[in-house]
Amino acid sequence: MGSEVVKAVEAAPDTELVAGVGGPGERDAVLGADVVVDFTHPDEVMGNLRWLIANGIHAVVGTSGFDEGRLAELRGLLDEAPGAKVLIAPNFGIAAVLMMHFAAKAAPYFESAEVIELHHPNKADAPSGTAYRTAELIGAARDRAGLAPAPDATTSEIQGARGAQVAGVHVHALRITGMIAHQEVVFGTHGETLTIRHDSMNRESFMPGVLLGVREVAGLAGPLTLGLEPLLGLTD
Repeated sequence: MGSEVVKAVEAAPDTELVAGVGGPGERDAVLGADVVVDFTHPDEVMGNLRWLIANGIHAVVGTSGFDEGRLAELRGLLDEAPGAKVLIAPNFGIAAVLMMHFAAKAAPYFESAEVIELHHPNKADAPSGTAYRTAELIGAARDRAGLAPAPDATTSEIQGARGAQVAGVHVHALRITGMIAHQEVVFGTHGETLTIRHDSMNRESFMPGVLLGVREVAGLAGPLTLGLEPLLGLTD
């Protein structure tokens, strides 16, 4: 992903590459940049963000691993050192963002909802950030609609067979050689089902969203923004 970002930034007429950084020891190379794009590792991203915020550099983040604890810490850091803004997107694919948006819209109309994500076997986290965020959006939409928990009579289970639960939604993670990034959201009610699927065929597909984030992060309303939805006019 980092290599693709470098190519995209160099090819775009309105952006200029300051530096490509491969590790914490090289951070000083991006001093003077307006925006840093972080596609690193869940174990490294918080250290990178602490450094960027301290140096007043905006961040566009595609790294996974942001639970509520990390987001709370990040909000505290931004409050203590105003100036930098951070955009964290579970997915930079425009079609993937639309998939999540459509899933949240559909959620109130179905008794059952589950998420299946499929990625390459080198991915470090499970479930993916996209699947986690999708489940959160579905769960919130179900709660607003007053839906009961999805029906599930399972009483005997090999651990993990029903996946993880995020916001009351089962999420299943597959790691398959030859795949890049794919996700299905499966809804069901009596007599019909709805499946919403997104497929990323290559990493280049994420670059329009990354460049959109780079261009827009400085002008975002708050210090921390989650997802590309506000940049695409998908929020109320």
